[in-house]
Amino acid sequence: MKNNKKPGYIYNILIVVFLAVFLTVGFISIDRGTSKKISPDLKWSERMALSIMQRNPEAWQIEFNSSPKWGYTHGLVLSSFLKLYDQTKEKKYYDYVENYTSTLVQDDGSILTYDIGDFNIDQVNAGNVLLSVYKKTHEEKYLLALQMLREQLKWQPRTSEGGFWHKLRYPWQMWLDGLFMGSPFYTRYVGEFNEPKCYDDIINQFTIMEKHARDSVTGLLYHGWDESHIQRWADQKTGCSKNFWGRAMGWYGMALVDVLENLPEDHPGREKLVSMLNGLVDAIIPYQDESGLWYQVVDKGDKEGNYLEASASCMFAYTVAKGVNRGYLDEKYLTYAQKCYDGIINHLIEVDENGEVHITNVCSVAGLGGDPYRDGSYKYYVSEPKRNNDPKATGPFILASLELNK
Repeated sequence: MKNNKKPGYIYNILIVVFLAVFLTVGFISIDRGTSKKISPDLKWSERMALSIMQRNPEAWQIEFNSSPKWGYTHGLVLSSFLKLYDQTKEKKYYDYVENYTSTLVQDDGSILTYDIGDFNIDQVNAGNVLLSVYKKTHEEKYLLALQMLREQLKWQPRTSEGGFWHKLRYPWQMWLDGLFMGSPFYTRYVGEFNEPKCYDDIINQFTIMEKHARDSVTGLLYHGWDESHIQRWADQKTGCSKNFWGRAMGWYGMALVDVLENLPEDHPGREKLVSMLNGLVDAIIPYQDESGLWYQVVDKGDKEGNYLEASASCMFAYTVAKGVNRGYLDEKYLTYAQKCYDGIINHLIEVDENGEVHITNVCSVAGLGGDPYRDGSYKYYVSEPKRNNDPKATGPFILASLELNK
């Protein structure tokens, strides 16, 4: 009887061993795919890009999503990947981008999670990625999606002077963020599809914000402006919000240099935008911390609760470096961008044992109005949560790294 039971006993043992090996190999293969050592010999731009890819095997995951989503942060980060691809010719960076667009854009040109009826200017930003992918693939579905985003801009609600509302549910309001969300795509689209008369409309978006949101004393720009002056966050005389939020001006600076990159050289509005860019940079430089970084609320660095914030600092580094490299700013300004970048590396970047790069001290989100209501107070801005590796910092970090050749 003992001999009769032995084969079954051994068989059961073999099954257990087989399952253990199978599962172990499976887990090892998963680990191998997500924790590959990143070489410190690479430039910071590639090290951050590879870190993003390891943390987020699918590009739609970069905003900490559990399912595919169309969003401005995806457009921001993936635009930086396309610039990295242009410089390195490493196809994996382009493939990461196209995997996102092929997932989000359906065969009929519709875009997952996008609703044109929201008239949300944020949703236009990722169109920059579609323009690049369409130019390479010539797939019909991308053209249809691009035309839909263009249609949104045609019907986007506007202020009395022609400025795009930030969202349909934020009536009569323009935010600095919106200049980056809409204008670079708008500029590229009308250039690609021959709508030159629209360049004046693009210039006007900046003109309106300069007129209403720029502070005459400091030269800094307020986060938002409400033409109706009825929002609780708005000053009753000016319609402006109450504080100078760093990332809002970061969005604005990036919008200026990105629009200038694609605005025709002979357009009469170029000099106006260059002057605005110089005014912005001259305004923020006095508030640069000795570390090279900028604060969450730019002009209140010595106030309790304020902190050196990563996304604004990365955006300013990119804006100034690109402005110098393209000839919009004098070369003397490059030292400020380099100082900021060094501050980011020294104070905000952490590298783990696998070489994965992490960026810290990123304001997760900030806005005006809404539910729960955001009043634009100092307390509001410094109380919003911070998180690591937020795409609003990782994307501009790659862009700044490329401009500074780091």
